[in-house]
Formats: sequence, C-alpha cells, structure tokens
Amino acid sequence: MTLQRRSLLALAAGALGPSAGLLGADARAAEAYPNHPLRWIVAYPAAGGSDFLARQLAPQMGRQLGQTIVIDNRPGAAGIIGTEAASKQPGDGYTLLTGDNGAMVFHTALYKSLPYNPADFVPIGFMASFPLILAANPAAGFANAAQFLDLAKRNPGKYSYASPGAGGPHHLAMELLKQRTGAFIVHVPYRGTAPAMQDVMSGQVPVMVIDTAAGLAQIRSGKLKALAVMSRHRIAQLPDVPTLAEVGGPGGVLKDFEAIAWQGLFAPKGTPADIAARLTAEMRKAILTPDVKARLEAFGLEVAPTDGPALAAFIQKETLFWHALIKERHLTLD
Repeated sequence: MTLQRRSLLALAAGALGPSAGLLGADARAAEAYPNHPLRWIVAYPAAGGSDFLARQLAPQMGRQLGQTIVIDNRPGAAGIIGTEAASKQPGDGYTLLTGDNGAMVFHTALYKSLPYNPADFVPIGFMASFPLILAANPAAGFANAAQFLDLAKRNPGKYSYASPGAGGPHHLAMELLKQRTGAFIVHVPYRGTAPAMQDVMSGQVPVMVIDTAAGLAQIRSGKLKALAVMSRHRIAQLPDVPTLAEVGGPGGVLKDFEAIAWQGLFAPKGTPADIAARLTAEMRKAILTPDVKARLEAFGLEVAPTDGPALAAFIQKETLFWHALIKERHLTLD
C-alpha cells in the first residue's frame, strides 16, 4: 500500500508538470522576502527634500524588513532620469522609487514623450507632502497676499515671481493662482530652490513660491515674509499665516485653493501584490514611528501615509485637474 501510494503521488506530480514546482518555488520566495538588500531610487540630488524623506524612512523600514535599504540618488532632467532607471528594474520588490507630482502627473502633459510611463509602476502609498507658501521679500512692501494680488491684477506684467524651475509644483501652483485671479505675473525660473530664494531675499525678484522644507528657516528669521499658504488649511509650522482660500480673492475665486508638493512610494510594474502590500504596511509603520514622524514634521513635511489604491485614485484625480490647467495655460517643456 505504501509503494502504491508513493507511485500515485509521483504520477500526480508528473501530471501537474513543472508548473507545480515553480509555484512552490514562488511561494517559498514570497515567504522569504526580503532575503537581500533593497534599493530606493530618489530622482533628485542628495540633501534635498525628497532625499531627506527617503533617508529618514529607509533605516526604519530596513529594520522592520530585516534588510538594508540603500538610497540611490539619480538626479537630472527634473526627475526623469531616476524615474526611467526605476522603470527598467524587475518587479521583484527589491527596487523602490520616490515619485512625486512631476514624475507621475505633470510630466505626462508637459512633455510630448517620456522614456517611462506612470503605468510602469505599482503605487505603494502616499507618504507625505510639502506645503507651499507664497512668500515675498519683506522690503517689497506687500502687507498681505490680498494686497499683492490686487496690485498684480491692476498692474499686468509689473511684478515677477521666482520658482525653482519650470514645470514643478512651485511653478504650477503660481500658474493656478494666476488663472484663478486673472493676474499677469512674470515667471522667472531658476535651476533650483537656493538661487531662486537668494534672488528674492536680495530683492532681485519680489515674490516666490517656496516649500516649507526650504523656506521655514528664512521665514522665521525674517528674511522672507509669508503672505499665504497654498494648502486648504493653515499649517502647524506657520499657524498665523492665512490660506489663500481665506484670502478669498475677488468674488471668492480662491475658495478651496490647494497646491502642494507631494511624495509617494512606488515599485516597478510586476511587483507581486503580496509584496506590495507588505511594503505598504512597512512604509506606513515607519512613517508613524514617533521619532521618525517628529523629524519629518520638524523638517516641514505633513505626513499622511495611505495604501496603493488610495494613491492610485489620488493620482488619477490630480492628473485630470493639472492636465486641464497645463493645457489651458499652454505650458510645455519641449
């Protein structure tokens, strides 16, 4: 009976063919994940806001996963180089990418062609956002955002604003403000936040849109004056600064105004669902670890971890909204 049973089992295994063995191997691999270090691609230079977020989360996530997570900075072309590099990696759970407004929303409208597609990635979850601030040189004499917008509306082309570069969230936030108010304010793009901020503080340009990570210290020191925050709500770091929605604008045109710079976590297409779910859980746990959360918030980030489906739905909504604005404003980077 024993020999007969063994023979029947052998025949059954043979009938299932090699796929049965592969399924078993896949299951064992999933159970063992991760069994070697992970790579986290950041498509921006070291020491910037995106890099800071990744470097705060990676050690904590690594401890939770039992593996090292290595940060790989791949800057260039407004994040395109690093995003493309990530898109070409296998979907095995060992490559992560910080994706933002630019890579996942704006670029697909601003460029005629890209070397990657947002569909090349599996959303793991929304991580955090940098609130944006309308700030001015204190010597420019703007008492508040309402006065600046009124002057800009009545004097088309007289005023200019600086941004860290064309096509980023800072630039598009101001384009949204111009569209809502009808003001004509000249865009002066720079190659990065530091030179833009320096020229505003020196009086070369009166106004800029800046994120909390870069601007909080200068605002608190009095080198920049915060006129309004561009979030739907006031931010904890600047509780006395009103939102643009509070400013209102003529006829309430700024009601519900919102523009942020956000950061999500992604993995290459093909990443198994169970591994993606594991990464979502570990990301969320790491972000909400008290000391990590405190460091992120002190840096100026607003943490709001979600799962992959929520991030996918958010991107769909963002794409519809911002693509319409980009088309209406005739913006292009080609």
